[in-house]
Amino acid sequence: MKNILPSTSKMNRVEHTLDPIYNKDSKTLILGSMPSITSRAKMKYYGHPTNRFWPIMEQLYNCQIENWQKFILDHHLALWDVIESCDIDSSSDASIKNVKVNDIEKILRETEIQNIFVLGKTAFNLYKKYIYPKTKIEAICLSSPSSANASKKLATLVDEYKIIKEKT
Repeated sequence: MKNILPSTSKMNRVEHTLDPIYNKDSKTLILGSMPSITSRAKMKYYGHPTNRFWPIMEQLYNCQIENWQKFILDHHLALWDVIESCDIDSSSDASIKNVKVNDIEKILRETEIQNIFVLGKTAFNLYKKYIYPKTKIEAICLSSPSSANASKKLATLVDEYKIIKEKT
């Protein structure tokens, strides 16, 4: 007979608290799923110290990023997430349920977005299911920069993300 332990799951309803970063000159939209607990607390996309998004961007653009919002705008990028709210256990994308998606069309109306990149399979699958039917814009899925995706080395991610710079 199996010993069944009580569930340690702590599903919580989480609202997205970060504004999208874009301006009228943005040409490439980068979408994640939902900011982590740490990112929401810091009010910074990819704000967890082990997340590799910003190191990838620094290597890709050969610079040190002092002001991340300015960096995004200066490079004609836009940054947001697919999810507006969801039930989630901690910061685990694998636990995401009951999704309400962000109004991505708002950014598309106010910018010159030509390319959309979605980081991670969860965000990409949600994009395909809920957003693509409205926008009809194909997105390119890139590997998640999260440290939870440790099988991908930083150099491999930088190489994969080169397409962002090439298409912007």
